[in-house]
This record gives sequence, structure tokens and C-alpha cells, in this order.
Amino acid sequence: MAIGTCFCGKIRIESSGEPIATGICHCTDCRKLTGTLYTYSLIFKSAKIKISGNPKKITKPAERGNIIENYFCSDCGTPLYAYKFPSGEWDNLVITRAGIFDDLELLERKPAVELYVRSRGSWNFNTFPMLSYISAAFQSPDEGVQQRPPRYAGEDTTPTSRREILGWYSYGIAAEVFAVCGVGSFLPLTLEQLARERGTLQTSRLPCVGSAAGNSTNNAENGPCVVPVFGLEVNTASFAMYTFSLAVLIQALTLISFSALADYENNRKTLLMVFGFAGALASMLFVFIAPPVFVLGSILVVVGVTCLGSSFVVLNSYLPVLVANDPSLQEGKADDGAEMSSFDRDGGNSGWNAWGNDDADDDSLDGLQPSGQPQSSLEGGMGSKAPPSSSPELQLSTKISSRGIGLGYCAAVFVQIISIIMLITLSKTSLAKVSATLPMRFVLLLVGIWWGAFTLVTRNLLKTRPGPPLDTVSTKGTGRWRAWLRLVGFAWKSLWETVKVASKLREVLIFLVAWFLLSDAMATVSGTAILFARTELKLSTPLIGLLSITATVSGMTGAFLWPHVSRYFHLQPNHTIILCIVLFELIPLYGLLAYIPFIKNWGVFGLQRPWEIFPLAVVHGVVSGGLASYCRSFFGLLIPPGSEAAFYALYAATDKGSSFIGPAIVGALVDATGQVRSGFFFIAVIIILPIPLVWMVNADKGRREGLAMAESLDKSHGGPAEYAEEAEGLLASR
Repeated sequence: MAIGTCFCGKIRIESSGEPIATGICHCTDCRKLTGTLYTYSLIFKSAKIKISGNPKKITKPAERGNIIENYFCSDCGTPLYAYKFPSGEWDNLVITRAGIFDDLELLERKPAVELYVRSRGSWNFNTFPMLSYISAAFQSPDEGVQQRPPRYAGEDTTPTSRREILGWYSYGIAAEVFAVCGVGSFLPLTLEQLARERGTLQTSRLPCVGSAAGNSTNNAENGPCVVPVFGLEVNTASFAMYTFSLAVLIQALTLISFSALADYENNRKTLLMVFGFAGALASMLFVFIAPPVFVLGSILVVVGVTCLGSSFVVLNSYLPVLVANDPSLQEGKADDGAEMSSFDRDGGNSGWNAWGNDDADDDSLDGLQPSGQPQSSLEGGMGSKAPPSSSPELQLSTKISSRGIGLGYCAAVFVQIISIIMLITLSKTSLAKVSATLPMRFVLLLVGIWWGAFTLVTRNLLKTRPGPPLDTVSTKGTGRWRAWLRLVGFAWKSLWETVKVASKLREVLIFLVAWFLLSDAMATVSGTAILFARTELKLSTPLIGLLSITATVSGMTGAFLWPHVSRYFHLQPNHTIILCIVLFELIPLYGLLAYIPFIKNWGVFGLQRPWEIFPLAVVHGVVSGGLASYCRSFFGLLIPPGSEAAFYALYAATDKGSSFIGPAIVGALVDATGQVRSGFFFIAVIIILPIPLVWMVNADKGRREGLAMAESLDKSHGGPAEYAEEAEGLLASR
């Protein structure tokens, strides 16, 4: 159904069928009636048109003696539709002005007929290249100059602006603080300490702690600290691991149910805001969780972690859209014969490349270009040439991705420093005597406020960028609850369709299997390291905060360092990922050295002293920064254009679908052995497994497969070419 309205909205026209013909008229009457040089009209059967309101009629003889009844809005003057008399072949037909319809898909149809062509102007815009510069002056300053053709009705193809990029960065600054300061530092500590304050030593059954954090940890005489949870006794460290395992499992189910909807209509920004504000609220509510209700803390962790991961999936789906509409890329794709001038209110390029230190960015991304690869062209739709593996799209995507991660890390370091100051200050007050977790809960309150505040900034800066209409699932005539269930069912169906598409893309499939293993290893290392530092190395909470800062600063450095390393050694993107994995393997191997008798007798090396974990935190940070940036951008290269949100949902589902496995296995090992160190055996195995898979991924082949699949999907779902064929067939039949 197509819906059209007048300018003031008092007249509404609904069509329940397809137009039987489309055409352009250059006659004098149409010019005067509409105030334009020609009119584009859609012809419907009268029975298929429903008109609401009271349009006004004006009747006038046409140039060839026909009588034309033109209808318009008496309030705003919008021309709406017309009838032609004598009827004849026009019997029961209504001529509607195409511009009144909101469905841009109708306007993309090729006109089947062109009337009064002798009255048509002999010029066109290609005759006057300067017009493209002048027309830019009437655009919004944020829209730049040149726009690519829309891929679906209603797509916002206005060029990406600085404001929009800053909005994308703002959410990374908002949520990365919770990821680092919350999930990566104080959430597991708070959970473990809340459980510890309610727990007992397994052997002596004495309380694990009095009032100070970190007392009475595991020892040979009294055994580990355990706490009853739903009738079962679990190690307090395992309780935190199990909670995070459950959190990422629910997160996976949630992002599957909702994130695929981000591809449609205005859902992308709506979901981002909902997840952002809900996660911020969950973090703030931790201030009310006391040891007697420590289980409620697990619920808030589940909500916070779920919102964090799901929001990042939606945020990631913005990245290919922003890159595709970047002005610098559109200028590079312009025809060689056309002279398109850049226009910006400030007199400069409004694209992302004009913001920041371009020279440094360009150097940092040279390493992403595979060495020895020819500048080959890839086949794409509409006869256009697609970019090679070292394409501007990939370079720009990696620039934005790396900088976004870096800025998020900077924000996390800043808040972490404030958090350490808060912990030291509050520990000297009476609050710490009430509960050792209270200072950490105030830190989580600060983190939640930060998350919510910068989510508001993102709301104001980031454009909606709507997707195609969600006409696959009809909710008309159903209640809200049933409609929601239908949409969730659609999301799972969409994921299944994405899985079927991905299964036909060999390079995507191989990379997803590798990412399944690698993401599980990354998630498990982070949680295990924090709990190991607290329970085995006896680090205080401020020192663990300092440990987190060390890893975060290293991660920020790694995000900017790895492109230079890749360029210097002429590494292809997948080879850079492999190098990161090899360095990552050093962490569990070093922890396992303490099982060697003579090293254990030394009392040093193998993570037996607190200071040893800080160099490993540097390695972890540098490697994680490179993996996060390269894996996300490398996967984006393999995605069929137009399916970004769905494939990034699959990417995150693969991530979270595996990330609950590692913490659960490590938790079981800790329960069985009473030592967190035993988890390093599993981690060492899971890290090494993705290496041969990543080695097998061919970026050039994957890009070709993605473009070919996108073209195939476009054809299977119809498009402008299909409508043109229908119009030509109608014209031939008449």
C-alpha cells in the first residue's frame, strides 16, 4: 500500500494496488498547475484509490480538447490528482501526482511514457556541471555534496558528516567505560566480594571475611570460600564466573531477538538508545545491592552485560553505513567526465577524512593493504567496479573503528583513574566499615551515570539512517504483545536466513568459526585474570583498578600500533590477526609455568608474585586492541552490502554464543580444584585453535563472494529493474 498526503496533511490518498502506468508530462497546463517544468504522474485504477479529506476541484479544457478535472488541497494548494474526460480508455482511471507519495520506491520506477516531448527543454544537468556546485548550497551543511543512489526506498544517503561520526564515537566513549571499568574490573570484584561476605570457608565453616575486602582467601588449612546459591555450594570466584557465563548467554539470545531488526525502518537508533539507557540504569542500581541480597547483583550484571553487547552490535551496524556515505568515497566513485565540486559551509571537506590528523591516519592504515596484491576489480551489481581488498572502504572503516576503540579506551582510563581515587578516599571513611563492597558500588554508580550521559550525546548527534520498510512481518490487527512476538520471531527467522546466506560464503563461514573460538578465549582471559589477581595474588581493589588501567592503556596503544606493525612487516590483515593470537597465547602459558616443580620452588615467575601480572596486562591490552579492531573491520569486508546489521548480529551471536562456554568451564575447574590457576589449561587450548582457520581466509575472494551474494539477494527480492520491466510490459500491452 502506498500512502500520500498534501503538504499540510489534511488530504490523504491511499492506494491498495500497483500503478498501471507511469509517465512524465511536459505540457503547459501541467507546468502551470504544479509550478514545475514537468510533472511525474502515477496512474491507478479508481477502485484502488481511497481519498480522505475534502479536496477542491478545478476544471479546464486541455491542449487537445480534453477536459481535465484537477484536484488540490484548498488549504495548502498541493496538486493531488486528476481525471480526464471524455473517458474512453481513461475510464475508471485516476492520475495521481507522484510527489505526494511517501513511498520513495514508487518514485524510483522508470517512467513508461513521456508526453508533449516537443515542449521539453533541450538542456539537462549534465550540460551545466556548475549546477552541481550551486545545488549543494541548498543542502544541509551536514549533507555535503554528492550522494550515492539509494539501495532501497527511504534510504538516507546524505553524506556522512563530522557531527555524525562524533555521535558514533560518543557511544563508544559511553559504553566502553562500562566494558572496562565495570565488566573488566569492578563488576566481577563486586560480585565475588558480595558473595564472600555471605560465604564460609569450606573446611572450617568460619566466615570468609570480617569487614575488609580480600581477607581469608583460599588456603590449604581452611579451604576455599564457598557460598550457598539455590541449594548448591559454589566457590565465590566461580559464582562470578557463572554469572558472567549466564549473562553472555542471555545477551546472545537478546541480540538475536532484537538486533536483526536494526536493519529495518528507524529501529537502528531506537534499539541503540534503549540498550544504552537500560544498561546505564542497571549499573547505577548496583549502589543498592547489599551482601544479604547478593543474588540480585547477578540479575543486574545480566541486564548490564546484555545491554552492553547488544548496543555494540547495533553500533557496529552503523559503521558500514557511515563509510558507504562518506563524501571522500563518493567523490572517488564519480564519473571521470563529471566535475563535482566539494561544498562545505566552513569552506572545507565535510567528510571524516578532514577531521583529525590525516597524515598519521593514512600511515596507520597502510598496513591493512595486503602485500603483493594487485589492484584488481571485483564484480558488483549494476555493472560497477567493486573495491579490492585494500579498498578505500576498508581503509576508512578501519580508521573509524580503530579511532573509536582508542577514544573509548581513553574515556575508560579517565574514569578508571577517578574510580581509584574514589576507592582510596571512600576506604578511609565509615562507608567501608558498613560493607567492603560499598566503595565499589559507588564506582559502578559513577560508571552508569557516565554511560547514560554520553548516550544522550549520541542521541543528539547520530542520525537515524533508516533501513528498508519492515513489510516482511505484518502486525496489523494484532495486539502489542502478539505484534512483539511476531517481530521477535522475525528476528530469529532473519538470523536463520543470515546463517543460510553465510553458509554459502566460504570465507565468512571459516572466519566465524575462528571468531567463535577466539572470542571465547578473549572473554575468558579477562574474567579469569581479574579473579586470579584477587584470590590468588591477593591484590587490593585499587591495585586491580591500576591493573585495569595498564591493560586499557596498552589496548589503546595496540589499536593504533598494529596498523604500523602490519605495514612495516607487509602483513595481510589475517596474518596480523594470527600474530596477535600467538602473542595472546603467551598469557596462559606463562601462568602454567607455576606447575613446573623447580619454577614453583623459586617462588617467582609463572604468576607467583603480584608484580608479574602487570607485564602480562600490557601484552593482553596490546593484543586485545589489535584483535578488536582488525577482526571487526576484516569481517566487515566480507559482508554482503545491504545486510550489515544482520551479519554483525550474526558476528556478535557467534561471539556471545561461545563466550559463555569459557567462563562456565573455568568456573567448573575452579570448583573442582579450588584454584583459579587451573583455568589456564583450558585457555591455552582455546586460544591456539583459531590460528589455522584465520590463515585460510582469503580477503579478496570473500569480498567477491559478498558482492555477488548482495547482487543475488537484490535480484531475488526485486528492485528498480523489475519495476522498469513491468512498466515496459504495460506500455507494450497498451
